[in-house]
Amino acid sequence: MYTEKTLRTTSGLVALPLLLLLLGGTIWLFVAGIAAKSLAMILGSLALLLADIILLAGLFVVNPNEAAVVLLFGDYKGTVKRNGFCWANPFYTKRKISLRARNLNGERIKVNDLAGNPIEIAAVVVWRVVNTTEALFEVDRFEDYVTTQSEAAVRHLASAYPYDGDENELTLRGTTDEINQRLEKELQERLGRAGVEVIEARLSHLAYAPEIAGAMLQRQQASAVVAARQKIVEGAVGMVELALAELSTKSIIELDEERKAAMVSNLLVVLCSDHATQPVINTGTLYQ
Repeated sequence: MYTEKTLRTTSGLVALPLLLLLLGGTIWLFVAGIAAKSLAMILGSLALLLADIILLAGLFVVNPNEAAVVLLFGDYKGTVKRNGFCWANPFYTKRKISLRARNLNGERIKVNDLAGNPIEIAAVVVWRVVNTTEALFEVDRFEDYVTTQSEAAVRHLASAYPYDGDENELTLRGTTDEINQRLEKELQERLGRAGVEVIEARLSHLAYAPEIAGAMLQRQQASAVVAARQKIVEGAVGMVELALAELSTKSIIELDEERKAAMVSNLLVVLCSDHATQPVINTGTLYQ
């Protein structure tokens, strides 16, 4: 494993005037050699011209949020992260890498959740390169590596949790923040070996597959109806209990067990009914 190290370079603003001055001297020497008909001066000027052209090849620019990994005949020499106009050994090979944050919009993929239901899922990953040597030397084409590993992480996450479930259960739909945190952690473990930092990862699409979407929607609606009915019944029982307690405490009316049961039944019907009830007025006695 290669350790990233900083390579110090010469400022191009210093090297360029010197190289231009050398070029001017070379031209003067060539002209003087022709005037003097000196073969030695002409050959010397040509040699200096060749050397100056080679030295000019050492000039390069490092833009903001960019790094240049420097190699000498396959041997890693260091990384230049200082922005600006630089000069280094002209025989160095410079491979530039962007250090900017990048956005990966994952495609929708179909996978089975923990319960075996087919779902469609996609994620957005924001990442950047933080270690240039690992990005270049530890993996082959780190951009493709990020894409492939991100898809693998999303598939693994989707198969590890159910799409939906109880309130206290970790699910893809119900506990989005926790799921995003787990996705980000898994991605960092996978992409860390490529010198990549995961800035943010979150699900961008989550739905049942089309072939079961209708059935699952009916199931969710039924579950919602059952939950709502349960709340209504709990509230109705509390109201009936309160009504009987108030009647007994204030001695408004004395009811035997049979009449209490009838009153409870009527109140529950009124409170739990889907439709407005029609009152019936008793014109006789309480027991008629």
